[in-house]
Amino acid sequence: MTDKTMTPEEVVSRLRSGMTIGIGGWGSRRKPMALVRALLRSEITDLTVVSYGGPDIGLLAAAGRIRKLVTAFVTLDSIPLEPHYRTARERGDFALTEIDEAMFMWGLHAAANRLPFLPVRAGIGSDVMRVNPALRTVTSPYEEEGAREEFVAVPALRMDAALVHLNRADRLGNGQYLGPDPYFDDLFCEAADAAYVCCEQLVETAELTKDAAPQTLLVSRHSVTGVVETPNGAHFTSCAPDYDRDEIFQRLYATTPWPEFAERFLSGAGEHDYQLAVQTWHEEQR
Repeated sequence: MTDKTMTPEEVVSRLRSGMTIGIGGWGSRRKPMALVRALLRSEITDLTVVSYGGPDIGLLAAAGRIRKLVTAFVTLDSIPLEPHYRTARERGDFALTEIDEAMFMWGLHAAANRLPFLPVRAGIGSDVMRVNPALRTVTSPYEEEGAREEFVAVPALRMDAALVHLNRADRLGNGQYLGPDPYFDDLFCEAADAAYVCCEQLVETAELTKDAAPQTLLVSRHSVTGVVETPNGAHFTSCAPDYDRDEIFQRLYATTPWPEFAERFLSGAGEHDYQLAVQTWHEEQR
């Protein structure tokens, strides 16, 4: 039995500039924002980031921490295109590999299974191949109706570390989602050399299935390096059923110049300072 609990700062202390970091969640939903904010408080930079992107990418891009991004999209959901990401891309701040959502998923599957690639039909006949000239195709060794089909060989999305956010976890590293969608957090953890789970609540192992179906145990301890309890740690993204996306605050984020936003909400010493700054801002709006 191993207690894997950490603080956000302890997680970040294990990361290094130049790493490939995977970030779970989907768009502006259940993102490990407390860990992203802890990363921003560090000096870590020159990152390759793998993500179904949302404000995690916007924050890191605006702060100049990304060298290369691998993604299928970068969105705030209710705001179709992440504005700080868009600004950074228009400036040419980092390299981009943009692939189909299914290709991205199978890249995670390949990495999780320690395969160099997996063949997929997604991407064939599309501009994905044109804008990603490094992608290769493979021909099936098996004939069907006298022909051998051609597939895209999606390379494995291997990562040095993955960051994900779940509703609950135990101290051993078992993680549980309680919302409507698991996204691909389990694949992120399995595809990375190290994985760090932040959660709304730490509970005893027996409590994980006491009031929820066993299949909600999405992340297994064997693939988890550290666990962090961060209540409201996905803010301002959603973490159903615990809370919805903070749409009012998200609009503030999307319309505020980066230096102004960072100074007010990201200049504190820790996650508590961020949460307090957000609470104060909400009180001012009443």
